[in-house]
Amino acid sequence: MKTDSIFYRLFQEFPHIFFELIGNSGETANLYQFSSVEVKQTAFRIDGVFLPIQDREVPIYFVEVQFQPDTEIYLRLVSEISLYLRQNRRKNPWRGVVIYPSRDIDIGDKEDFIEFFHSQRISRIYLNEFGSTASLPIGIATIKLVIEDKDTAISTARELINRTQQPVNLQLPQKQLLELIETILVYKFPNMSQKEIEAMFGLSELKQTRVYQEARQEGKQEGEQEGKQKAKLEAVPKLLALGLTVEQIAQALDLDVAQVQQVEQQRLSPE
Repeated sequence: MKTDSIFYRLFQEFPHIFFELIGNSGETANLYQFSSVEVKQTAFRIDGVFLPIQDREVPIYFVEVQFQPDTEIYLRLVSEISLYLRQNRRKNPWRGVVIYPSRDIDIGDKEDFIEFFHSQRISRIYLNEFGSTASLPIGIATIKLVIEDKDTAISTARELINRTQQPVNLQLPQKQLLELIETILVYKFPNMSQKEIEAMFGLSELKQTRVYQEARQEGKQEGEQEGKQKAKLEAVPKLLALGLTVEQIAQALDLDVAQVQQVEQQRLSPE
């Protein structure tokens, strides 16, 4: 599952969710812009950075999403942050946040950076330790959907979709939330058919999402192509009557020779 891209999209479209996740007011997001940052002259890329806008004296937040065990995660994170600060000369204080699916994935060596943890300069979030989905703000509940197992993900998604209909959540863009939920499910169930996705979402909700609209457009295009194909096949008998060979017709109409031969046989067969 492409967790990095999901979290990047989530924090880009709903930055307030990050600040709710770390225990701040969601309105704090109005002070920041979110982006992914590549540290020059290295192979380092920081998953996400919340940079203060208009030179406000608030912390820079460096975000890492870590869903695989990595003993060097903190060495890498501190190195990335140090290089970034050196290259960009920002005067703001900084905070590091590492997001884990569960505590057992957190195996990074902390010994050399223990002061950062004691001072909360670097904090860790374990998604599975949040409460039940129903008790969480809808943004954090959507994040938790990423770590749900397949047996519960569908029912959780239905619950989240129902919550998007409630007036209390009108401050969040419903369409974007639905698309995000759908994206997470598509990654979780890569072999699921379109009908199964429709059944999962409920057709009325699915029709509002980008994925459904794209699928609908694809269907429309396929229908147009089928119409063109039918017109070509209907033209074959007329061209045969004019004395053109099967090969000439196939080339002129961009058809397979076998398709033209089939029409020819049907034409010659007695009814």
